[in-house]
Amino acid sequence: MSRLVAVTGVTGFVGPHLVAALARRGLRLRLLVRRWSPLPSLAGVDADMVLGDLSDEAALKRLVAGADAVVHAAALIKARHAADFLAVNRDGTALLSALAPDALFVLLSSLAAREPQLSPYANSKRAAEQVVASRSGPWLIVRAPAVYGPGDRETLAYFQTVAGGLAVRPAVPSARLSLIHVADLAEALARSVEQNINGSLYEIDDGRETGYSYRDMGTEAGRAVGRRPLSLAVPRFVMAGLARVNALNNALGGKLQILTPPKVNEIFHSDWTVHDRRLPGVLGWAPQHDLASGFAETISWYRQAKWL
Repeated sequence: MSRLVAVTGVTGFVGPHLVAALARRGLRLRLLVRRWSPLPSLAGVDADMVLGDLSDEAALKRLVAGADAVVHAAALIKARHAADFLAVNRDGTALLSALAPDALFVLLSSLAAREPQLSPYANSKRAAEQVVASRSGPWLIVRAPAVYGPGDRETLAYFQTVAGGLAVRPAVPSARLSLIHVADLAEALARSVEQNINGSLYEIDDGRETGYSYRDMGTEAGRAVGRRPLSLAVPRFVMAGLARVNALNNALGGKLQILTPPKVNEIFHSDWTVHDRRLPGVLGWAPQHDLASGFAETISWYRQAKWL
């Protein structure tokens, strides 16, 4: 009988790609979902569903019962209160980990965890890593950089702006960042489970050792949408002003916005490049998308889905 893998975060952006990559390997899947409504992104996937969230101990027990591996991809990326990040990202991880002491526990983390002082989100991701690294059972942590690809709503606004002729970037001339296509990230995580890799923290990206500048991103995004966008550097005080307005809106119960003052700290940090390049060699894996092909595929998907 094939191994049983429990997965969280399946209704997010990365989740459906991760589930598909695991399913291709013939693994049995059990998925945590927050609602029973139809999930088109998971259509055709043969898996057991467990209704609940990371605060629901009974649901998490059902999720991990008999599981050989747990892939924890769920995380809170925006919140009304700073404490909410720890409650979900740290405490939810701790509960899930404690309920599956013998299973391989794979945590999808973020490069933000490398700089926990920048924001409550980054701090919560570092705290989640510390929980996992203290396990007595097998574990693996994979820190991802900015992830893009088909189905991504968080970066859609960027591509829409570029399509309108403007490539906005933070005014940090020396800034560099790593990127990865969602399908490559999903494949690497699935291989990690398949090969039972454990006992280390890795970083991952698309193989570009020096990362990218924001100008590189604007140029490739423009090529993908068929425009030559104007590159506009936004001063920190401008973005900070908008972030303060968003923070007030969040506090008053308006539609939740991701751009808040702590997020500005992250955006204006100059080094979001991958420093650790061990994982491809450990997995015998190489990413299949560079920035040009990845952006082109993403834009094609957006247009087919009529998002762009």
